Amino acid sequence: MASRLPPVHALSAFEAAARHGSFALAAEELCITPSAFSHRIRLLEDFVGERLFLRDGRSVSLTEFGRRYLDVVRGALSSLADFPLPHRYASAQLKVKVTVPPTFARYLFLPHLHEFMSLHPEISIETYLSVPLYDMSLSETDIEVRFGAGKYPDIVTEKLFREPVFPVASPAYLEQIGKLNVPADLQKAQLLRSALEPWQPWFEMAGLDWQEPSTGLRIDDLGLLLEAVKHGYGVALTRQHFAADMIASGEIVPLFDLQLTTPQHAYYLVYDRHVRERPEVALMLDWMMERFSTQRLSL
Repeated sequence: MASRLPPVHALSAFEAAARHGSFALAAEELCITPSAFSHRIRLLEDFVGERLFLRDGRSVSLTEFGRRYLDVVRGALSSLADFPLPHRYASAQLKVKVTVPPTFARYLFLPHLHEFMSLHPEISIETYLSVPLYDMSLSETDIEVRFGAGKYPDIVTEKLFREPVFPVASPAYLEQIGKLNVPADLQKAQLLRSALEPWQPWFEMAGLDWQEPSTGLRIDDLGLLLEAVKHGYGVALTRQHFAADMIASGEIVPLFDLQLTTPQHAYYLVYDRHVRERPEVALMLDWMMERFSTQRLSL
């Protein structure tokens, strides 16, 4: 039975588009991106095996099949909406969906989230993890933090902060290979690799005519990269706010006195412009910009 049922989220998208005569307005009503909305319509058309809409520029109109199917869909949705639910809350709780990279979530977002929750206990926060540099779609989240170059077309992009990059190692690893007094001494170290923290820009800043390492352990998660350094796998590049606790505890130590501010990589807050019209999302956006701005983090 379940395999014969159309996806309900696609049915609600179909009904909204038919009512507005516009995918853009329907997507705005459902608080999802236009691309996510179009995906729902394609999903339903694939399910029924028929075209539901005729596209004419920015406006859409129902096909003959679409008009007949709309009567059935509206009846079904109306039945679901009218069914008595005695234990349902009188009013739905305000909710904000936030997607963040794992290391940002671990070292910055979760340690400070209690501040926002104390200020706005009426807002429910749903947190999801993304993979930096790989997952580049907003999907159905409200707000996303991305680590990258900040070139994301068709969505609002606001820079949160950029931090200098510097190499770190564990004391035990330094005892094993000997002191690293100058950058050239890294030739005797195992350099840990990450697409998120390439070595080449730091090499150039340090005056080393070296190529990007192509062998050895690679970890494309900044938190796990620090764990690998702590456990003595080698030397890696990191950033102050992620490494601060391990440095303070003596688990890892900074090397040399050379820090590189990478112009191509920073943390950005990205979202569809329509979601700011929801008061709860606007509150979260304003709080994140204020809490995680470069000026505030430097305090």
